[in-house]
Amino acid sequence: MTITEALITILLGMAAGFINTVGGGGSMLVVPFLIFIGLPANVANATNRIAILLQNVVSVGSFKQKKILDFKTDYKLLLPVALGSIVGALIAVDINEDVFKKVIAGLLIIMFFMLLLNPDAWVKANADKAKMKQPWLRNLIFFFIGIYGGFIQIGIGFFLLAGLVLGCGYDLLKANAIKLFIVLFYTIIALAIFIYNDLVNFKVGLILACGNMLGAWLGVRFSVKWGAKYIRYFLLVILVVVAIRLYFS
Repeated sequence: MTITEALITILLGMAAGFINTVGGGGSMLVVPFLIFIGLPANVANATNRIAILLQNVVSVGSFKQKKILDFKTDYKLLLPVALGSIVGALIAVDINEDVFKKVIAGLLIIMFFMLLLNPDAWVKANADKAKMKQPWLRNLIFFFIGIYGGFIQIGIGFFLLAGLVLGCGYDLLKANAIKLFIVLFYTIIALAIFIYNDLVNFKVGLILACGNMLGAWLGVRFSVKWGAKYIRYFLLVILVVVAIRLYFS
């Protein structure tokens, strides 16, 4: 990696860390670039997880410090997502993801219209809904979200937000914090599987992580200052960009 490529990697990481923390989809910037500089697609997908891990250490710690995230009560979805991520990471070791990405792009477009046409459901918290009267269904949904997250990081934030907001009743600010906590937890598992299969370029991953961590720090402050309403507007734009990028990649 040249000095220029390293600087671009850090800048892209900063943008990705901010986008991932505020909503999701930052990996759409990073993974194609890592492929462009010579990493195989599965290695790029795996190497990006180093940055995701360290980025979320920063963002989760910041949300906890601001008392938006509470480990004692916000841990309940960790297990189903973690189990799913094991399955997804094992699939990602050698599968061709092109068709899968196009299906996901279509789902993201559907989510865009849900976000556009029913804004109150995304912005306002619903405490009764958050109690989850059917936890088995919740766990099943988040297990499949975990499979996708373990398989490919791109777009996972949107699916977690949809589950946490529409399924669990959290507003976007709280859902964002829990989303990052979940991603931090399952990324440890997925990254271990990728390391075991020798798919991680540590040098590139750590350079990328420098930018991601700074972007995450900025993203938390943006989220807390502007709140759920403005996060929704940001998500609308990013959803379209990610869906188009996935479909035509």
